[in-house]
Amino acid sequence: METMPPTATPTTLPESVRRTPPPTWLVTLLVCAGQFLVVLDVSVVNVALPSMRTGLGLSELGLQWVVNAYVITFAGFMLLGGRVADLFGRKRIFVVGLALFTLASLAGGLAKESWHLVAARTVQGVGAAILSPATLTILTTAFPAGPARTRAIATWTAVGAGGGAVGGLVGGVLTEYLSWRWVLLINVPIGALVLIGALLWLTESRRGEGRRLDMPGALLVTAGLALVAYGIVQTESAGWSSASALLPLVAGLLVLAAFVAVEARTKAPLMPLSLFRLRSVYAANSAMVLAGAAMFSMWYFLSLYVQNVLDYTPLQAGLSFIPHSLSIVLGSKIAPRLMNRTGAKTLAVAGALVSAAGMFWQGQMGADGTYLGTLLGPGILMAFGAGLTATPIASIATSGAAPSDQGLVSGLINTSRQMGGALGLSILSTVAATRIASGHGGPAAMADGYGLAFQVGTVILLASVLLMVLALPRRPKDAHHD
Repeated sequence: METMPPTATPTTLPESVRRTPPPTWLVTLLVCAGQFLVVLDVSVVNVALPSMRTGLGLSELGLQWVVNAYVITFAGFMLLGGRVADLFGRKRIFVVGLALFTLASLAGGLAKESWHLVAARTVQGVGAAILSPATLTILTTAFPAGPARTRAIATWTAVGAGGGAVGGLVGGVLTEYLSWRWVLLINVPIGALVLIGALLWLTESRRGEGRRLDMPGALLVTAGLALVAYGIVQTESAGWSSASALLPLVAGLLVLAAFVAVEARTKAPLMPLSLFRLRSVYAANSAMVLAGAAMFSMWYFLSLYVQNVLDYTPLQAGLSFIPHSLSIVLGSKIAPRLMNRTGAKTLAVAGALVSAAGMFWQGQMGADGTYLGTLLGPGILMAFGAGLTATPIASIATSGAAPSDQGLVSGLINTSRQMGGALGLSILSTVAATRIASGHGGPAAMADGYGLAFQVGTVILLASVLLMVLALPRRPKDAHHD
């Protein structure tokens, strides 16, 4: 059984408090459990939304904000979460983020008013943004570069992908047999167990000793990302040309431009701009934005198709996605072995092409579709390709950065995934809604609209393939070169 390398034990801790590092499987289990909760909560509430509306008297706007409050704060605070983990300790920030997430889940599950639920989801998003980068950073600093780290990242990717994939099933089961409150309350016992395990067994590490948090940069990047995320989610209901979407988008981009200007002048920046000279950082994050834009929306449109067109119940919809969930986990788990043979870049390209083939196939769906003929085959391809793609991109992204910047790079790759997914979902939702409206509604028009969304998603994914071919470094040592 492997043990953690010495880099997992901080040099800043007194000798008297150093402990024998825990086994690597236990570290992986704890941080992956935290990541599972974070990703699960992106999708688990979707099935429970009608019950939430009935239970708390939520308006359409309130219902939208149950989802968006989590998404916006998750995206907005993630870069900050990655940096504070570097500066103040990965274990400490993991514990703080998990505790905040768990307490917010409890508050949401016990909500008596609609605003209580929205407020709880907002705090949940902040906790998730602090927690998620720390999970990946703990793995990348606990394992030496090479096959061991790649396997750990693959497990992290598989668990995260599985959390997103089974969200609909978990939400359907809990809502149908217990209550909508349990889609949030289920996080409490799991979070408490992981929290106890983290306090007992994780060892502290940080590489930002003596550095202070760049508060102007932290405020600017958090506000900028939150405004951009808010503008993106507004386009789903208000449209791309509406002032309620354009104003926050423009304001967010201006704030992010101010952030770049501040970072270029400060002595200890939150985001050292030199990071973007690393090929591994700028190429992998650009690829993640495009791949996330296409792949993130897969579950959303499949759920709409099976429920609105094929008349599946929420529970049936969740059960129908089990093969998809297994496929994405399988792809993530075999990715390290394939990377050893083909290289990370080749595998990322191959995985994206497999997923693109599944998306194109899924885009042929119709109103008379069947599970075996319409959903199973393309769904397995899309999910399997997504699993193959995510691990090598994450490995490349973290391969070129210094240990002191691992948390920041982890936060950055997670931000790219989240922002790309939100942007892609908004664009594809607009595409689908326009086609459905032109067909005057009905099952045939909805199937046509959802199919068009998958076809446009195919084009976006092929664009990511082109970017990967042109920009991703072929070998880890190339990651340091422009």
